[in-house]
Amino acid sequence: MNNAIVIIPTYNERENVSLIIEAVLALPREVDILIVDDNSPDGTASIVEALQKKINASATRLHLLKRAGKQGLGTAYIAGFKYALEKGYAFILEMDADFSHDPKDLVRLIDACETESNDMAIGSRYVTGVNVVNWPMGRVLLSWFASWYVRFITSMPVFDTTAGFICYRRKVLETIPLDEIKFVGYAFQIELKFKTWKYGFKLKEVPIIFTERVRGQSKLSPGIFKEAFFGVLQLEIKSWFKKYDSNKG
Repeated sequence: MNNAIVIIPTYNERENVSLIIEAVLALPREVDILIVDDNSPDGTASIVEALQKKINASATRLHLLKRAGKQGLGTAYIAGFKYALEKGYAFILEMDADFSHDPKDLVRLIDACETESNDMAIGSRYVTGVNVVNWPMGRVLLSWFASWYVRFITSMPVFDTTAGFICYRRKVLETIPLDEIKFVGYAFQIELKFKTWKYGFKLKEVPIIFTERVRGQSKLSPGIFKEAFFGVLQLEIKSWFKKYDSNKG
């Protein structure tokens, strides 16, 4: 078993799933894969199961966690985190299935934790400007403003607070009470960074170029943005009354 695994949630990603798996397995640094599929009607899980028979013949590199239905991005990652912790992985990553995150950057995120002693490495669109390809200007401004708003409310020193391309040291996910995480969209990504920071872990933003998907459909909805807007206020206010244990083991 390798010491790193990337969690990739899927829902109707048959156009991308085999390609993203092949790209991760081709990396010079070996990274295992966990697909968390929410019963995709398009048969995404069946494609992964067929690939498992081929890929896992010599070593178990491709894992699949099938869930009963669409339950949200946040709960998919929580299920994936618990799976990865149980299996003993030292570095646990998250990324999208649609190639908006370049699989080659997984190596850079792992290196930022493994060799530079960071606890969380964030693939950041905004730490060196605005590095987004093929997004309409309105969406770029909304995303950038969302991160500015989070920094303003929380004082968290992160430029890309809604980023979903991340590497964690396992001790981070062992420390954060995962069962208390309730948000499912952008607010989930914000909450994990916020609590990692509050617990005193070391964060680093690694600049990446984010590219809009070319295959399949986006899963964004107005409700996700609403959750993030009000969720940030909720996070900050609750933090006033909570003691974050700095003993990270």
